[in-house]
Order: sequence, then structure tokens, then C-alpha cells
Amino acid sequence: MPRSINKVASKARKKKILKQTKGQFGRRKNAISIAKNSLEKGLLYAYRDRRNKKRSFRGLWISRINAAVREYGMSYSEFMGYLKKNNIDLNRKVLADLAMNNPEAFKSIVEQVKQ
Repeated sequence: MPRSINKVASKARKKKILKQTKGQFGRRKNAISIAKNSLEKGLLYAYRDRRNKKRSFRGLWISRINAAVREYGMSYSEFMGYLKKNNIDLNRKVLADLAMNNPEAFKSIVEQVKQ
């Protein structure tokens, strides 16, 4: 009895891979074996970098808060310490946004913390 193969399913698997690698350079987008490797590596990078994005944004927020607070003669660590001491619960994302887009509100927070 001849071996039966499911051409429809194998074609669908290949199409799925090639659809996901669309837009890549060279044979990464059209040679199945290379596209498969490229896709697996890309998905690994995507998984890893979803976590790294959170790290880099936190660093950005800290830099922005530090730059804004230095105008008022304070360091970032002093400012965050005073926030905790005065029970002001604002996260870094909100503080960085206030520092960038609403300097008056940020100034009032700094003055409240300085007292």
C-alpha cells in the first residue's frame, strides 16, 4: 500500500510560515527551511523584547523625572524618597508624563514634597 501524504495540510503549514515571514530580506521570506529558522528566531526575539521594552521604558521615565527634578535643585533619589515619606503614590510613568507635558502640576508636586 502506498504511503499517503496530506498535501493540503503541508501546503497550509508552509503558507502559514511564509505569511509570517513576509517582508523579510532575501530567501528568509520565500525559502521554507530558511524562513522557518528566521521565524523561530524572530518569535524568540519578540518574546524577549516584550519584557525588555518594560525595562527600557522604566529607564526613560527615570531619566525624565531626574532631568525635571534637577531644575528644582534635587536629585532623583531624594525626590523619590520624599515622595515615599509624604505618602504620595504616583508611579514613574505618571510622574514622567507630568514632567514632560504639565510642568506646573509637576512643580506643585515638587514644592509639596520639599516642605
